[in-house]
Amino acid sequence: MADIRREYSLGSLRRADLNANPIPQFNQWFAQASGGGRWRKIGIALFKLWHAILGHTPTDVNAVILATVGKDGQPSARMVLLKGVDERGFIFFTNHDSHKGRELSGNPNAALTFYWPDLERQVCVNGSVQKISREESEAYHKTRSRGSRLAAWASNQHDVVANRAVLEKKWNEMAARFPGDVPLPPNWGGYVLKPERIEFWQGRLNRLHDRFCYTRQPDGSWKLDRLAP
Repeated sequence: MADIRREYSLGSLRRADLNANPIPQFNQWFAQASGGGRWRKIGIALFKLWHAILGHTPTDVNAVILATVGKDGQPSARMVLLKGVDERGFIFFTNHDSHKGRELSGNPNAALTFYWPDLERQVCVNGSVQKISREESEAYHKTRSRGSRLAAWASNQHDVVANRAVLEKKWNEMAARFPGDVPLPPNWGGYVLKPERIEFWQGRLNRLHDRFCYTRQPDGSWKLDRLAP
């Protein structure tokens, strides 16, 4: 492991490059990570083709590490999928009775970390989390595949199960219970993380990376600072 190294040389980041508001800045970086722009789309397509030839699986660009803290003060982290960004913050969905759901109910402070290796970029977000409205969760739930909606009913996320057959049996029971529309489970829905601090990181040569941090001020504005790498 100690011998695994790489240099970062794909880009740079200057204060003049950054939006005064970190949310539009995040959306810009996310669009670029998703392949926005004609030439970038061509480059991403070639990159994906090369990785397909090598047998590598493409990265989920909206995958993000969510870190939470339990009542015992112990942190835990896992990957979730970002499903929206707006003026409120960063939106994701999960089972409210899951391990992360229970931790968030006891301590709403959380952190998100995005990493896009294709662009040598990272975004770190800190803030507090709250549930979104039932109506908004229902609207998103309806966009999911039938199988995913049934899984939300079948899985008591984080509970111990004897084997996979138990999960499949419960899924089949839910499929029989809901032959048509699959409603939103009462313990499943969305959260929004309201950011108080957002850091943008661009890899550079010789480990002299570019790091800029936005910090929310009492009046709602954002203070922007360059950080040492």
